[in-house]
Amino acid sequence: MIYFKIIHKLAWVLPVFFYPLTLWAVEITPFSTQNQSPLVQIFGLPPMGSAAVVAHGKAEGNVILDHASNYVNDSNARENILLDGESTRITLGGRFGIARGFEAGVELPFVVLGGGFLDSFIEGYHNTFGFPQGGRDQAPRNRLLYRYVRDGQERLRIDKSSYGLGDIRLKGAWQLYPKTASQPRAVALRASLKLPTGDSDQLNGSGSTDLALWVTASDAQSLARGHLTLFGAGGIMFMTDGRILRDQQRHWVGFGGLGVGWSPLRWLALKIQTNAHTPFYDASDLRELNAFSAQLTVGGTLAFSDRMTLDLGVTEDIIVATAPDVVFHLNLRMKF
Repeated sequence: MIYFKIIHKLAWVLPVFFYPLTLWAVEITPFSTQNQSPLVQIFGLPPMGSAAVVAHGKAEGNVILDHASNYVNDSNARENILLDGESTRITLGGRFGIARGFEAGVELPFVVLGGGFLDSFIEGYHNTFGFPQGGRDQAPRNRLLYRYVRDGQERLRIDKSSYGLGDIRLKGAWQLYPKTASQPRAVALRASLKLPTGDSDQLNGSGSTDLALWVTASDAQSLARGHLTLFGAGGIMFMTDGRILRDQQRHWVGFGGLGVGWSPLRWLALKIQTNAHTPFYDASDLRELNAFSAQLTVGGTLAFSDRMTLDLGVTEDIIVATAPDVVFHLNLRMKF
């Protein structure tokens, strides 16, 4: 029911932004998304972020929606994991230019867990294109059950829908190499601090404090038709002890990403992006816990004005079972 209310509201709100407007040149930036697995999104794994910081005295706000569908059922002689359900993560964010070459920001996430409504659609999609179901078609539809058993002991069980505030994240950035009219390259050093404000018993948060440090860069080139931008990032994150699978949680994670965007029209950019990270857990032979993960996001950006843009993307797990089957991503940005 929670999901239908959210979709209903979006059905009323989104057409407002598609009402005919004067369209402007679009800025190509990375998708602001990361692995939405229920056992990963609880940590402070940051998106790439822009290679350009907000100008002094300016601000940027955004609303991000990531709706993910998970289904994996895997086991070995000692372990069994079942992740079956859907999640919606709505993030309110802001970035502020606090000095020349420096910005500060904050993100407030709201997390919804439930059985969802996409099972029938995904099963039909897999049947149409001949993709394997992976057992999804044998499981109860629209069920929420996240369960992990090790050595006969149930170490995780989430089977009730919930919603609530997630872990708040504080952000900052320093412009190492600014983009200019004659030099289209930009490099920024970014940092984030995730605080344990979410309820870990409902998988709204991890219970840990996470500090991430990374570099993000971009390079734009003019083409005969539009312009092309390459972007990428890489960094490391440290985590204190959390409350989810505490004795198996790792304390260091490496992450990064690469992407490219092409703007054939002043109001449109097409983008493709990969995100990857090292495992968040150890002491397991299951890839859902102890394997490198990589996701691929495909979509684009629409510019409604020189201040308002909308990212639309779809994410798939390119290393199977380490991320959700599919994630629908929206990011509405406004500059002030």
